[in-house]
Amino acid sequence: MKPEKNTARKYLISGRVQGVSFRWYVEERARRLGLAGTVKNLPDGRVEAYAVGEPKVLDTFKAHLEEGPRGAHVTGVEETEEAVNAGTKGFEIEGSW
Repeated sequence: MKPEKNTARKYLISGRVQGVSFRWYVEERARRLGLAGTVKNLPDGRVEAYAVGEPKVLDTFKAHLEEGPRGAHVTGVEETEEAVNAGTKGFEIEGSW
């Protein structure tokens, strides 16, 4: 059975997701799942994650985003299909504290 073709998705996570180590949680989960992409805080208080991987793995990743780390309170995860950025390697946190 061939692996599925990689796709990309963007997630906008709402709730108490800043100041609770959410980006580090996302980075750790993404790396454990073998995903490439980025995560960053947004000025409006949400967190944005962009991930590239197999669709089934991205579904698992979304479930982790909906849960969040202890101390976070996720109220919503908006998901959109995105173009695969061929230059995306590894998973990184963008921005500073």
